Amino acid sequence: VQLQASGGGLVQAGGSLRLSCTASGRTFSMGWFRQAPGKEREFVAAITWNGDFTRYADSVKGRFTISRDNAKNTVSLQMNSLKPEDTAVYYCAADRLRITVLAGDVDYWGQGTQVTVSS
Repeated sequence: VQLQASGGGLVQAGGSLRLSCTASGRTFSMGWFRQAPGKEREFVAAITWNGDFTRYADSVKGRFTISRDNAKNTVSLQMNSLKPEDTAVYYCAADRLRITVLAGDVDYWGQGTQVTVSS
């Protein structure tokens, strides 16, 4: 499965951005991780293939919303009320059998897209 991410960019604190990721095949779950400079890659959000279950990192709950369009094999991450600490490279991720919050357990990765939030 290949993942193609899009979106990201530069925004002021309090602003919004939307990330999208399209998969070449169906997977059990899709989601996003992020990696800030000097830090480990961390889980952000994920959603099951039918959209009936979502999971979020505590740091983004209430601000980020993940959704999925199976007709297009696409997952989107709507990021609102962005903070400077959300600045990172965001990676689309997918798993064949589960939702994973550990970067080392992810089955498929997309390319990263930069999100920069200025204060």
